[in-house]
Amino acid sequence: MKCLLVAINAKYIHSNLAVYSLKSCVPETGDVCGFQVELAEYTINHRAAEILDDIYMRKADLLCFSCYIWNIEHVKTLVRNLKRLRPEVPIWLGGPEVSYDLERQLALLPEVDGILYGEGEQSFPQLLRFYGGGGLPAGSAYRDEAGRAVITPPGAPVCMDELPFVYETLWDAEDFGNRILYYETSRGCPFSCSYCLSSIDKQLRFRSLSKVYEELGFFLEKRVPQVKFVDRTFNCRKDRALAVWEFLREHDNGVTNFHFEIGAELLDEECLALLETMRPGLVQLEIGVQSANPETLKAIRRESDLKKLRLVTERVGQGRNICQHLDLIAGLPYEDYESFGHSFDEVYSMRPDELQLGFLKVLKGTQMYEEADHYHILYQAEAPFEVLRTPWLSHEDLICLKQVEEMVEIYYNSRQFLHSMKWLLSFFGRPFLMYESLGRAWAARNMGKRRHMRAALYEFLLHYAEEEIPEAAERFRKPLTIDYYLRENAKKRPGFAPETEHYKEEIRARLKERFPERPVKQLLVEFHVEVFPSPVSAGEEYWLFDYGHRDPLTGNADCIRL
Repeated sequence: MKCLLVAINAKYIHSNLAVYSLKSCVPETGDVCGFQVELAEYTINHRAAEILDDIYMRKADLLCFSCYIWNIEHVKTLVRNLKRLRPEVPIWLGGPEVSYDLERQLALLPEVDGILYGEGEQSFPQLLRFYGGGGLPAGSAYRDEAGRAVITPPGAPVCMDELPFVYETLWDAEDFGNRILYYETSRGCPFSCSYCLSSIDKQLRFRSLSKVYEELGFFLEKRVPQVKFVDRTFNCRKDRALAVWEFLREHDNGVTNFHFEIGAELLDEECLALLETMRPGLVQLEIGVQSANPETLKAIRRESDLKKLRLVTERVGQGRNICQHLDLIAGLPYEDYESFGHSFDEVYSMRPDELQLGFLKVLKGTQMYEEADHYHILYQAEAPFEVLRTPWLSHEDLICLKQVEEMVEIYYNSRQFLHSMKWLLSFFGRPFLMYESLGRAWAARNMGKRRHMRAALYEFLLHYAEEEIPEAAERFRKPLTIDYYLRENAKKRPGFAPETEHYKEEIRARLKERFPERPVKQLLVEFHVEVFPSPVSAGEEYWLFDYGHRDPLTGNADCIRL
């Protein structure tokens, strides 16, 4: 018999640690009570009919789906149609999106035979034994023959060291080599943030460092591009965080990037000093700020020292070796439009490498789910249960903030418009007002309704400047052109770039002078040179873009004056 574990990921580059963990809990022979366990991974971008047909052709005797807010609607459609096609095949669900209100979940999905909740590494092998004649697994909700819900209590918390290392047994260089791999060294979270599912599990458990070192060595040996630790607050124990970071520094392969979600306020001088010694690009840090409003932070039970957080992020940023990803959440209690704009400006002034502007998701099982009526927070009736309106933010406010989010994603997080954004900001003062204005112009031009070539994103900025600050727009061509060529030596010259045709011979001469031992023809392939009017004299400036040397954090070329 065959059991098929189905994962539907948000993107191809993502991988699904949950189904890998379940598969790895089956003996290497792959056989439990006559079941062979196979994996099937798709993305939400696949056509539903395509996924349905592929699952059908695999002829499984038991189907298990991993359910999250990004895929639950796809899963519902699939299980309804699969049950029509093969009513004899049991279908089970698991994952955070179905692990709460279990009786209600079973009532809403009559096609589903059962749900596994809690830690699946324990209950999944028991499920296979159940269909081999054993008893109901711990941590399960199941319909009896009369159609009544039967819910079994969860088992004892699993020992982290007893969990197998999933990638060793499942490794496929062709499949995993270009994907983000997720890795877990602890479970539980010491904090109580009301919007987060991780705050429910207070029993912190850790994988032994000896196993962690061995498994990190596997990633380093395979030279995978990126490993994301899923530990909710990786540095909640300083000694462990230091030990892992020291191991990565000492065994760095020059390629792999490791992503950690941390509490910035927990970083002390010893931690900061160690992080300063890391290879640029070896480590990146995700830091949840969420809000700068003290009343909001208190309401969501988030302990935060913004003054210390600022000092830490500035210190880390000074090293120019670690990418910092700072998060904000719109739609939290007591955060109105003006307050959110202030929070945005506060975080922007910390100069993160990425600023993630997210929107509150009212997730079943969280404290926020219990308090939503108290705060009169209206949210979507279906996944992803995103906020629609609060007493402090109208739906129109949220639409405006989504426009801001899109502009931040395109013009800040891409790191392709550093000079352009700095130039524009000088006319606004407040970053939030600038991105708000850009978002309105973007929406007015219907820019979000079609895909754009790269040059069009720059041209939009020039048109915007011509309309909003016409007296200075011509000077905007210089930062636009610098940003355009910092990323790549584009073959087609953009229309906003200044004319350089009559500077060709001077460019060749300056290149020859700078690199006398190399042919000019080769230099023109390896480098790009731009000519701009000098701001301090009647002459010109010559900027050389070196694509052989790039900033490891932004990906932009080195730039020098000839």
